[in-house]
Amino acid sequence: MSVSLGALFRESLKVGCLGFGGPAGQIALMHRVFVDERKWIDDARFQHMLAFCMLLPGPEAQQLATYVGWRLRGWAGALIAGWMFVLPGAFIVLGLSWLYVNYGEVPLVAAAFDGIKCAVVALVAEALLKVGKRALKTSTALVIAVVTFFVLVFGAPFPLVILAAAVLGLVAPTLVGAKAGQGAAEGQAAPNASGALAQAFLWLVLWLSPPAIIALTLGTEHVLFQIALLFSILACVTFGGAYALLAYLTTEAAARGWLTPEQMIDGLGLAETTPGPLILVNEFVGFLAGWSSGGLVLAFAGAAIALWCTFAPSFVWIFAGAPFAEKLQRNPRAAGALAAITAAVLGVIAKLALFFAAHALFARQITFGPTAFPDLASAYWWMVALAVAAGVALIRFKANLLLVSAVCALAGLAARAAGL
Repeated sequence: MSVSLGALFRESLKVGCLGFGGPAGQIALMHRVFVDERKWIDDARFQHMLAFCMLLPGPEAQQLATYVGWRLRGWAGALIAGWMFVLPGAFIVLGLSWLYVNYGEVPLVAAAFDGIKCAVVALVAEALLKVGKRALKTSTALVIAVVTFFVLVFGAPFPLVILAAAVLGLVAPTLVGAKAGQGAAEGQAAPNASGALAQAFLWLVLWLSPPAIIALTLGTEHVLFQIALLFSILACVTFGGAYALLAYLTTEAAARGWLTPEQMIDGLGLAETTPGPLILVNEFVGFLAGWSSGGLVLAFAGAAIALWCTFAPSFVWIFAGAPFAEKLQRNPRAAGALAAITAAVLGVIAKLALFFAAHALFARQITFGPTAFPDLASAYWWMVALAVAAGVALIRFKANLLLVSAVCALAGLAARAAGL
């Protein structure tokens, strides 16, 4: 199937504008748009792509969008899908960051976001059902998913969990229902591998050029270079998405005097209630770092360099790795590793769903070890009911996601007006 760049732009922009709820909701949305609605990618290939992206450092949802774009239309498709996933939310976070430093709190548009959170919870529930049907082909796959969920709840390192699942699938591919050729293309050739490697080198140069220019012109002690250095390092070593870097980032930012832990929590709240990846909190940190060091102009520059050094590396990883990932699917042991990772992803989504639902639908959380569970006595019952209704609409009646999101947003505004 030939996909035009215009169509890819429109659908990627839709994903970028509706991608609330962190990676779980965004991956579910991409599956709904690219697999279920547009049928540009088959389900097996989508799961293969997701499993590969889970192995990479940085924001896996943005990398998945980039990979889908590359698979459909080469380097141009990768740039369109990857950046359209990020930019709508980035512009909103930038505007809210400016409001935050000037007025101290986000405007009451948060009421609409309360309703949208309910739609996201429903979307994640839909994703759990869909991924479960595809990933749980054997009892071993079910065990991997359940064990992944519980060990993550008790604080096991994300990279170690994914690595363990991969090793199991590599050693015993039949136990997870894998076979050679899983997810093979249905008549659509992969983009040229040598061209992708050339693009990887180009993006490596593009990624590192702004920090180098800053170092040469302003010096390595300047706040903009320190922002670029910190987020470039995090882009290379952070596995497991935004939550994996929050503790380290908060400590580093506070030690440098960029923002307080309380401001970091506020920034996380901004990123959670706006579309795009949760790791857009990095943009907020860059904005406040620049603001505290030199005012508005430096704040915008700090946000821009934080955004660049967070997301530009993803294009290096995808352009360099996707051609090899396409070849791996024809190897039975590699297919087993990726199938086991797919089963583990179900546990990862369940863990993220627990985190998001606990913070979205409940006023308080009960901390058990490193994980926050919902305090049932503090439930926003109107939001719980709205999330259930949205889930029924999406799962049972296959309702249009745009319509469900719009209705939930209006319900959030109505609830705020009614004083709920």
